[in-house]
Amino acid sequence: MALLSIRNVFKSYFLHGKRIDVLRGVSLDIQSGELVSMIGASGAGKSTFLHVLGTLDAPAAGEVLFDGRSVFSMNDAEIAEFRNRTIGFVFQSHYLLPEFTALENVAMPALIQRKERGGAYTYARELLERVGLGSRVDHRPGELSGGEAQRVALARALVLKPAVLLADEPTGNLDPTTGEGIHQLLRDVNRDLGITAVVVTHNETLARSMPRRLRLAGGQVSEA
Repeated sequence: MALLSIRNVFKSYFLHGKRIDVLRGVSLDIQSGELVSMIGASGAGKSTFLHVLGTLDAPAAGEVLFDGRSVFSMNDAEIAEFRNRTIGFVFQSHYLLPEFTALENVAMPALIQRKERGGAYTYARELLERVGLGSRVDHRPGELSGGEAQRVALARALVLKPAVLLADEPTGNLDPTTGEGIHQLLRDVNRDLGITAVVVTHNETLARSMPRRLRLAGGQVSEA
């Protein structure tokens, strides 16, 4: 059984009074432990796809299954709990809290979930060391480079030990060399922690470094 299954998903929105069909009957299986990239033209709906997959937005029709369970058949509170427990997110902007240190930013989701404070900080420190920032734990976002801030955001996405990591253009604001470093970290996390990861990117070279590549075009997803 696939870890994630998308079944005949449709999604549209209205722009200037015109209906835009972004996802048109998309069906897809993602196995546990897979590392998947998705490419597509700007405006093709890659972020929309990721938001539906991550339960941030509901499809107009169709269903998303996690380990065989239909996610959107749950109520809102159950969906939120599922998302917090199961999915980690990394976005193009790091969205770190500027008044907190790197360590505090990474530990924050665990503290919000009322995890034991000492354990939360210990694991947050381990994650920062994993992403190469062991010497920067006490620095605030304003004292970090763009690449370092994105590494902190990746560590934060992992602190609740999610089964799935969804990354939406995580290198979009970075130079090519720094971006490749982030993609290598994603590959390392997938391999070492066994986390299923889906990475949306506009960079076809980086996308080709992932074992499985998808393309979104015309509202349909195909193998690339």
